[in-house]
Amino acid sequence: MIRIELQIDLQYEIDGAGADFVFNIHAAQTPSQLVSAEKLTLSQSIPSRMYTTPITGNRYMQVHAAPGALNLSYTATIDLMHHFADPTKITEVPVRDMPPEVIGYIYPSRYCQSDRLIKLANNEFGRLAQGYSRVQGIQEWVKRHVTFTLNSTNTNTSAVDTLIQRVGVCRDFAHLMIALCRALNIPARFATGTDYGADPTLGPSDFQAYVEVYLGHRWYIFDPSGTGIPMGFVRFGTGRDAADVSFATIFGGVRTHAAVIRAVAVDDPANGMVLPHFCNEALSTDTSTVPAATELTQGNDQPLLW
Repeated sequence: MIRIELQIDLQYEIDGAGADFVFNIHAAQTPSQLVSAEKLTLSQSIPSRMYTTPITGNRYMQVHAAPGALNLSYTATIDLMHHFADPTKITEVPVRDMPPEVIGYIYPSRYCQSDRLIKLANNEFGRLAQGYSRVQGIQEWVKRHVTFTLNSTNTNTSAVDTLIQRVGVCRDFAHLMIALCRALNIPARFATGTDYGADPTLGPSDFQAYVEVYLGHRWYIFDPSGTGIPMGFVRFGTGRDAADVSFATIFGGVRTHAAVIRAVAVDDPANGMVLPHFCNEALSTDTSTVPAATELTQGNDQPLLW
């Protein structure tokens, strides 16, 4: 088991008549990702509304903030129970056998224009043996052909843009890998969370975008940017692309300060807790079912229900 102690601090300056926010910064509650000791604090005394999507476990918070400063602090203890599998035994799932909730992840989406990459995908990967190894081949191809460069792209950059420009950040690597998988009818989805183990030269801890691919009737984790240790990723949300799971969607005049993120792993082998590490096995925190809603304590320690 991996235990992560997480803290996220966000700061905003709000103009005019206020602004609306939709946050996706709460760790997802799934059978393989258990969240405890969770607390949210807002500097403004404003109501908030939480809701959880039933299939993925994504948790969203809506608030309307008044003009002035808005500071948000979120802390949680997260236990990750990974599923490990032999990559050589993981097969692709034919479209006819895909569950209805998976089918949508083989379609093109706003940032993952897989319909424009079908010829490229078939030329590069069509002759590879189907299964986990072919998806690994796609991941390695993206790593080889795209250079990780901070501040090289923006929120409008799509998979096709990244293919042309050959630079990007983790979000761009993820969009390109997803589009190439979908071009081969392999379901792939965009995942967001926090990084772990990234090279300090890439900057401080940050939000992380990575990929989950549906193989062998389970969602497996891939990190095409290669910037972190996937075993330490804490999941916030999964969706078709970044448009579904932005950590903050803002409506109104707002100045944003850099997020401050701290993710520390607990090293306690006597109690079954090990540090995140790279492994040769295929890695999954499948979310096939979602537990019942729980409570989240806010700044005044009153339960916030959703």
